Amino acid sequence: MDFKLTDTQRQLVGSVRELAQANFRQRALRWMDGTFPWENIKELAELGVLGMTVPEEYGGLGLPVFETALILEEIAKVCYPTAMAVLGEAGVQTRVIAKYAPEGIRARILPQVVSGDCILSICMTEPHAGTDVANYRTNAVVKGDRVVVNGAKTLISRAEEAGMFVVFTRIDGKPGREGIGCVLIERGTPGLAVTGTFHTMGGENLHEVRFEDVELPIENLVIREDGFRRLLTAFNTQRCLNPSISLGLAEGAFDEAVRYTRDRPIFGKPIADFQGVRWKLADMYKDIEAARGLLYRACWTASPFPDPFLAATAKVFCNEMAIRVTNEAVQLHGGFGFTDEYPVSRLYRGARYGSLGGGASETLRDLIGRKLVGEDPGPDGILSLGYF
Repeated sequence: MDFKLTDTQRQLVGSVRELAQANFRQRALRWMDGTFPWENIKELAELGVLGMTVPEEYGGLGLPVFETALILEEIAKVCYPTAMAVLGEAGVQTRVIAKYAPEGIRARILPQVVSGDCILSICMTEPHAGTDVANYRTNAVVKGDRVVVNGAKTLISRAEEAGMFVVFTRIDGKPGREGIGCVLIERGTPGLAVTGTFHTMGGENLHEVRFEDVELPIENLVIREDGFRRLLTAFNTQRCLNPSISLGLAEGAFDEAVRYTRDRPIFGKPIADFQGVRWKLADMYKDIEAARGLLYRACWTASPFPDPFLAATAKVFCNEMAIRVTNEAVQLHGGFGFTDEYPVSRLYRGARYGSLGGGASETLRDLIGRKLVGEDPGPDGILSLGYF
């Protein structure tokens, strides 16, 4: 088993790293007030990686999950808001359009995703229901060759910048999970309104999005039946990309902590000369590498979507690891770590999102637990799960 990156993968990651370290790093504080990082997005588009998951026939790179995770990880090392903006162009919403939208929509929208001219926003969470998808109230009624959507979504990323909204909704009032489908709504459609704003500790702005008799052509109803299962299948990809950002945040904070403890003197010698500090750094490194192994392994199972069990395991571990590591990085910086002038405070705030979005850790632990107790391990024990 070869755990090394290929030359092509190294070149791809290296080009993103060079851009992020040279340009994104120095601008990172600029985006903490909710301003969208358009400058960074345009530079990534020029580099050719913004449409990394868009199929090649529409101008993208068509990268698999593993390479996508590597790129997000590299961006997250220096700028959480930019990493989250790129996730919006590489995550579930892009895959929904590429797989389920009619050719006319794909041919018009996907090249704009590649160029950075169309930002995508996925609308799932509702004021009364987040993880509980089966209780969504937003509803799309099919009327001949038209679809009429009513409802509200909340905590929506990139709503003010989005050119298209990928909205998971109930279809014709059908109850339960089986009634969930998906519609595409373009900015400027009558009845679509971006309302309340929530500023996050990570620096992003989230919004409420309302649909009041939004009328769409029938081709914008891209998932009509069995939408819940398709949503969960696609979300296994998100459960590898979300933790790739957590991994990058932890790595960025670790790098900052190593530099700071090497250079900062206390009691006449560098902080890193104290055994207790070196042990902290050792534990941080150990946690990062354990998380990397879990995440990369989950990414490698994608065909085209990752294994749900491994993706859930990797997400829970990476999300919680990032909180621990970024917290220790702040501690090692002392009072300076609590200021905006040092990157670790921003990385710490970004890390707190991971265990909330894309499936809360509690929900995923239950998924993992049901898998474990629902299968007879047999004489091979844990090896019977089939991942070796």
